[in-house]
Amino acid sequence: MCGRSGALDTTLHKLYLRLRQISFLRSLKGRIFLILLIVGLIPCFIMRYAILQNYEQRAVNVRTSDISTQVRILANHLINYHYLQDTSSEVINAELEQLSNLYDGRVLVIDANLRIVKDTYGISEGKTIISEEVIRCLRGQITSRYDRENGYIEMTIPITETLEADLPVGAGERIELVRGIMLVSASNDNIIATMDILNHQAVLLMSIVGVLIFVVTIFVSKFLFAPFKKMIAALDQVQEGYTSDPISVTDCLETEHIGDAFNRVLGRMKMLDDSRQEFVSNVSHELRTPITSMKVLADSLITQKDVPLAVYQEFMADIAAEIEREDKIINDLLSLVKMDRTSADLNISEVDINALVELIMRRLRPIAQRRDVQLVYESLRPVTASVDEVKLTLALSNLVENAIKYNKEHGFVKVTLDADHQFFTVKVEDSGVGIPADALEHIYERFYRVDKSRSREIGGTGLGLAITKSAVLMHRGSIKVESIEGEGTDFAVKIPLKYIAV
Repeated sequence: MCGRSGALDTTLHKLYLRLRQISFLRSLKGRIFLILLIVGLIPCFIMRYAILQNYEQRAVNVRTSDISTQVRILANHLINYHYLQDTSSEVINAELEQLSNLYDGRVLVIDANLRIVKDTYGISEGKTIISEEVIRCLRGQITSRYDRENGYIEMTIPITETLEADLPVGAGERIELVRGIMLVSASNDNIIATMDILNHQAVLLMSIVGVLIFVVTIFVSKFLFAPFKKMIAALDQVQEGYTSDPISVTDCLETEHIGDAFNRVLGRMKMLDDSRQEFVSNVSHELRTPITSMKVLADSLITQKDVPLAVYQEFMADIAAEIEREDKIINDLLSLVKMDRTSADLNISEVDINALVELIMRRLRPIAQRRDVQLVYESLRPVTASVDEVKLTLALSNLVENAIKYNKEHGFVKVTLDADHQFFTVKVEDSGVGIPADALEHIYERFYRVDKSRSREIGGTGLGLAITKSAVLMHRGSIKVESIEGEGTDFAVKIPLKYIAV
């Protein structure tokens, strides 16, 4: 039992250290905390940005609309007072100054010849202005531009005069002629100031919300991680040896699944450990039995005086048989150890399976003849596969040899080889003693014997089928058995034609 507890302690200790020795950013609790914190703060940043952008856009639109309305009214006054021809009107000049002061900006009045007739700043009068916006405005288009970087709104509105059409065809129709342009630059300092106030308030609100989110996230992450803490505590209990009961943490579905998976692994480990203990016990027993027999025979010869030659020869023959039996057990154990290694130990090559089976049949035919068993081989098609020739030969030899040894007098053994586009199949059928139904699930276990007395009589070690199954599984194949007690047994080995390493 020391070996089992040692293996369990080592595995549990490694799992315990892996769960314990993790950094905050790699821990599930840390990740949950960060995710909740990010998910909580990102909407705040988005809302802050959206509110500020929406306010700015709406404020600019409202201010542009107000300026446009005021400028249109003033443009009509310019036409009525013929201001483009005479800029001495005090009323118009007062209205222009008032408009400039109202929007903290600058107003330019430009005639149809692109000459500036009025500048509320008084620095560009009499100059000619040429720009894309002015040219487009002369064609009757109203332009508006918001310069966020420099902090102003610029608009161009045509100064139009409505006239009656003189042509007979157009009698009674009214046409509008562009007589000039009003170019207005308005400051948006008040919008920026309001945005700064909103931004400061938003930052303050975000800070408060951020602190609340931080606190809530801590409690939520602790709540979500609580089942995993229970899981770690349960693992601690198992690792320390305080309990061997299955772990059960049903607080959430994930921990329940983890617990179930760990319990399956724990059960598998216990089963393997029990199997290992049983195997060691069986090996000790099987190896000790021939040695005990040889010691008894040798002691009998030693204690007797004047042993007759016939008795001496009989005892020595028995000792030689026990030595041969011991040698067979050791060889089978070595073969089984090789089979237990990883598939990387396979020596894969292209092998003619037909020739391989024929060779096995030739080697075993003398044994069949001595037991008066008919050996039949049927090949349905040529088969070439990528296999380890040595291991596959050992596996198939064990099946055919068992079929011969556990057969009836005047019985038969039939070996059939077939293949499809993916696998080849070797079937071994016999007319032997068969296997009881309750023993079929145990026949691949090491040292398992259906009939121990008969197995020892014919020299079986109980390792042949275990070796065969290991070799088949190493080739990514499968082995199936069907048997009727007293009538015979059928083994079917199915192996891929092309070996694919995993």
